[in-house]
Amino acid sequence: MKAAVLYEFGQPLQIEEVDVKLPKANQVLIKVVACGVCHTDLHACMGDWPVQPKLPLIPGHEAIGYVAAVGTGVDYLKQGDVVGAPWLHSACGHCEYCITGWETLCHDQKNGGYSVDGGYAEYVIADARYVARFPKEIDFFQMAPITCAGVTVYKGLKETDTKPGEWVAIFGVGGLGHLAVQYAKAMGLHVAAVDVAEDKLKLAKSSGADLVLNSAEQDPGTFLKSKIGGMHGALVTAVSPKAFEQSLSTLKRKGTLAMTGLPPGTFQLPIFDTVLNRHTVRGSIVGTRKDMQEAIGFALEGKVRATVKTARLEDINDIFNQMKNGTLEGRTVLQLCEP
Repeated sequence: MKAAVLYEFGQPLQIEEVDVKLPKANQVLIKVVACGVCHTDLHACMGDWPVQPKLPLIPGHEAIGYVAAVGTGVDYLKQGDVVGAPWLHSACGHCEYCITGWETLCHDQKNGGYSVDGGYAEYVIADARYVARFPKEIDFFQMAPITCAGVTVYKGLKETDTKPGEWVAIFGVGGLGHLAVQYAKAMGLHVAAVDVAEDKLKLAKSSGADLVLNSAEQDPGTFLKSKIGGMHGALVTAVSPKAFEQSLSTLKRKGTLAMTGLPPGTFQLPIFDTVLNRHTVRGSIVGTRKDMQEAIGFALEGKVRATVKTARLEDINDIFNQMKNGTLEGRTVLQLCEP
């Protein structure tokens, strides 16, 4: 099969022929139709994070396609079913996190396109117990980003503890943020979208944001508190530590900040203000299998629609360069075969 393979951090991926693996117990082999390109893939290929991926590596964790073969013990999926191979490839299933519905915190989890090979290939192996499931008649290119970008921001919004009719600020309106705006609106929230680029703010407005704010021109905390009284919640998808600092300043008393962006570095947490205002600051990592199916449900109902551009597998290094330069709009999806 054709695949994009990383051999050395910071170096271009190599497009080459590799062997197709057969599924083992509890696994399925997926013939990949589409695979979204996530910023995490770029971090993986650069070796940016403290826990580094395996090498050589086939990246990609937004793959979606048809079940081509099933391993032993798989009696709930069959050849031809439409499934996705997400970031959470598998977990132990018996630790305190797995048995309480928090499998995304399992210490023994494996991750697609990171600790196991992913979807930048014509075929990918997935754990049948952790795949995303779809009906047959779908737009593969629309649905691929939902398996990571979609479920990540959906879970992040749930972690803000906001309720219908309340305000949430979304910092960063890229591949994740434009979906976050749509999920927030579908969940009954009012949305203030914050970015430093006018084209991203235009995308936020077209995605349903109630108001938009360029944080390079106005201080988000001052503006949002004077105009609305502050935010009940904030979700940061941006990859800038400054956005995290700014998001805290927008919160009302008892407000909650959920963090999904993963820039290098740290940000200052003002202890006095955090205590006095009863602010909550929490990280939010992807989403569970239950979150995944809920996020897919919104998309299947047409309430969330990704802005996508299709590309060839051979374009992946150019796409990464555009991602580094911040020139991508929405989400890029690789087409591996015809739907």
